[in-house]
Amino acid sequence: MKLWNLLIIGAGPAGLNAAIAAAEHGLDVKVIDEFTKVGGRLLGQLHQEPSGEWWNGIEKADALHQRASHLGVRIECGTSVHDLEQTNFGWKVYTSKGMVETNKLLLATGATEVPQPIPGWTIPGVISIGAAQVMGNVHRVKPGNSCVIIGANVLSIAIANELRLCGIKVKEIIIPPTSELAKDAGNPEKVMESLMRLTHLAPSAILRLAGKLAKFVSPSLATKFYPKSGFKIFDIPIKIKTAAMEIIGDQKVTAVKTVNVKSNGDRIPNSEKTTEVDFVCIAGGLAPLPELAAVSGCSFKYVRELGGHVPIHSEQMKTNVPNLYVAGNITGVESAKVAMAQGRVAGLTIASEIMDNKGDMDTLIDKAMEQVRKVRAEALIQFQPNIPEARDKVYQQFEIDEKIEKPKVSVS
Repeated sequence: MKLWNLLIIGAGPAGLNAAIAAAEHGLDVKVIDEFTKVGGRLLGQLHQEPSGEWWNGIEKADALHQRASHLGVRIECGTSVHDLEQTNFGWKVYTSKGMVETNKLLLATGATEVPQPIPGWTIPGVISIGAAQVMGNVHRVKPGNSCVIIGANVLSIAIANELRLCGIKVKEIIIPPTSELAKDAGNPEKVMESLMRLTHLAPSAILRLAGKLAKFVSPSLATKFYPKSGFKIFDIPIKIKTAAMEIIGDQKVTAVKTVNVKSNGDRIPNSEKTTEVDFVCIAGGLAPLPELAAVSGCSFKYVRELGGHVPIHSEQMKTNVPNLYVAGNITGVESAKVAMAQGRVAGLTIASEIMDNKGDMDTLIDKAMEQVRKVRAEALIQFQPNIPEARDKVYQQFEIDEKIEKPKVSVS
């Protein structure tokens, strides 16, 4: 059986860029992914940059795929991983197509959508916002003709515009009802706090100016004066004082019942109304997809700014498990550009260790880490505030753990 220098699980932006960086330095690399196409979350992305240039995720994925293939990277799609086993040479990875042996293992499994239960959410025609994005941008199938999006956040606003470009009428973006599961997503003041960081995306100069002025206004005051009819971005009303009560339908979605709410999320009596639609998108946000890291024995840390529990790792993308690395949204939810930059760091770090050429590679790795910081600072969309500080806490935890004597690990 072939022993690979590096096996990467996840053919998204982080995994592909890591494969390219490693292969450029002579490593024998294999990439596997459970989806039938390479690209991961890139496949659904389509938006316009502030420069006016369009970011087409499918084109970016194709370019990465071609570059990796040219370098001899073996890419295998439609392959699921169900177990990992540490060995004296590295790892055994058990997949739906057999076992793979590798010296180094990189987990680039990305993120998953967070479910948001709402009365009526099991009716046919209720889908996640990510599913709607994939249907429209990847498969070129309209999920329907008109919709309401439940969940006012960075993901829903970005994808709402993509749905609009598909010819779908997005009637409104509203918030979920207050509940233990909804948490901040059902609190207008908390939603306002997050939206105040996104006004630079508004197509209207007036809204962008309002966003700059909002830096001097508290979220509670801004919420108080936020109109019930909402503000429009991409001609789509964002109503943070309107909450979903119930999704209506029998054999399929026909409408959404809503109610006006106060700044704290309490319902206003006699303000209910019904909006007719033929499908509903639920946008509960994203969280890292860490199951394989948990199987590997990684240590974890809960970091709210990064989307949930993330594997403890260094800035060089090493985990506290020997020969195991992470990159991309498994380390915390950020943009595809950040994931690509992290992937390069991981690929170079692994190449340095495999080729035993750390001295010559240190400069390249330092430049790659600096690029991650630069891309993060210039990101068009920040999923949460204070991400750089949150990252530093994870790196510091890795350093602390490294100083503690590690228990011996039995290997087969």
